[in-house]
Amino acid sequence: MVNPGSLRLSAWIESWPIAGSFAISRGTKTEAVVVLAELTRDGVTGRGECVPYARYGESPEAVVERIESLGNRLAQGVSRTELQTLLPAGAARNALDCAFWDLEAKTAKQRAHALAGAPAPRPLLTAFTISIGAPDAMAAAARVAAQRPLLKVKLGQAGDPARIAAVRDAAPEAELIVDANEGWNPQNLAENLAACAKAGVTLVEQPLPDGADDILAGMRRPLAICADESVHDRTSLPALLGKYDAVNIKLDKAGGLTEALAMAHEAERLGFSIMVGSMVATSLSMAPAHLLAQRARVADLDGPLLLARDRPHGLRYDGSLVYPPDDTLWG
Repeated sequence: MVNPGSLRLSAWIESWPIAGSFAISRGTKTEAVVVLAELTRDGVTGRGECVPYARYGESPEAVVERIESLGNRLAQGVSRTELQTLLPAGAARNALDCAFWDLEAKTAKQRAHALAGAPAPRPLLTAFTISIGAPDAMAAAARVAAQRPLLKVKLGQAGDPARIAAVRDAAPEAELIVDANEGWNPQNLAENLAACAKAGVTLVEQPLPDGADDILAGMRRPLAICADESVHDRTSLPALLGKYDAVNIKLDKAGGLTEALAMAHEAERLGFSIMVGSMVATSLSMAPAHLLAQRARVADLDGPLLLARDRPHGLRYDGSLVYPPDDTLWG
């Protein structure tokens, strides 16, 4: 563990253009706004990146302010373990937690997986996202990506059966998963799930809004249902039993790799399958998630593929295969 007595902290906002646009049921964006945190000790710097998410009441400015509020505490001596009780789960703690992991690895001259007691990470297959739009536009995007083994299709608006049918016609060989982003309701749930099953979809993320998903309890379903907005850290897992088959663990929700690793263990103990997801961000956000995703049924780490450019020393992608990070990037 790094002695944090002389840690120096800095944090700032960055904007990374998206190639084209990225659309989900809640809206469209053309840039990924991230917050970068750096911890420096004795000339060694650890970095972590997070994505503030308005869905959870976060803004980039507020996240930077929350991170900077710990500057004096860090200088006085706060460890990564103590950090878990100083900040709640969320983007700010994620950036700092991942910066701690990076700093600890570089100081110890070990890789992060060794510090976590895990085997060396292997390349992973990542989902590739098809943004929501008109059925013909989604079909065109799916046709371009049809050779990718796993496509994640954004749904969550009226007319979704036509959208998923169009994507399936355009990409007949790809495995399809769907993310409804809380966009369905009890009235159209059965119809949309049936359309997904007909299209051969293997998993649907968060079909109903968080807090309005009790109808899923004990419901017969034609395919697996995964919690996303309804799951954050370990404390949210027990309430999902009987409603969901899988949970999507994201470091920005869990508040960093430390909690996410513990959360994955607890989710497995409770019988959930694991998906590891991410926001649209650079490879610095994906790198610690790649370590977590070694134990996942589904990895959704395509954020850098959606950007117009990535940061230097970014993750290497070979089609949909994403390789572990170089220690120049993280960990």
